[in-house]
Amino acid sequence: LALIEQLFEKHDKLIVVGGSGLYIDALCYGIDELPDADESLRSEIKRRFAEEGIEYLQKEVERLDPEFYKIVDRNNHKRLQRALEVCLATGKTYSSQRSNKRKNRPFKIRKLVLNMDRQKLYERINKRVDLMMEQGLLDEVKSLLPYRDLNALKTVGYTELFRYIDGDISLEQAVTDIKTNSRRYSKRQVTWFKRYDNFEWIERT
Repeated sequence: LALIEQLFEKHDKLIVVGGSGLYIDALCYGIDELPDADESLRSEIKRRFAEEGIEYLQKEVERLDPEFYKIVDRNNHKRLQRALEVCLATGKTYSSQRSNKRKNRPFKIRKLVLNMDRQKLYERINKRVDLMMEQGLLDEVKSLLPYRDLNALKTVGYTELFRYIDGDISLEQAVTDIKTNSRRYSKRQVTWFKRYDNFEWIERT
């Protein structure tokens, strides 16, 4: 927001590209202030996540808040953990406490979604992953091993190759998983944006 304000001093129009649905919501409308979980609850959730993996978080969030589970990035353990914390701490669903109370922005917003035939999109995702591997994604991931606990690296493309480096899966399986998880993420993005009636959909070929 500070950068946008600064750029508007020189430009009449700005284009913001990309970002998750949650990021776009935060930029356009603001974010809800939700209660923090106590440390004992947070520690217990982290312990079970460490022992049982992300499947534990996925199952619990789906059980306690199926509405949020439909739209969340299910490979993002931080978001799943946060939703679970709020559900258990308050006894209410995470989605019901996200009031979506809009904050005023000092500029007009026009929101566009670029869309295309799903089969074509999936083919492009697969080719993009192959190209990323050809251009050195594995070497990039290896160079980032000391920082693997950062949230920015707990995302599609990194987590799968970290598993390969750890010896959990083959490189072929890691690439297959990146493609699969990228396709799933794109599907969830479409689901997210279809919730709104103020996006303009532009069909790409």
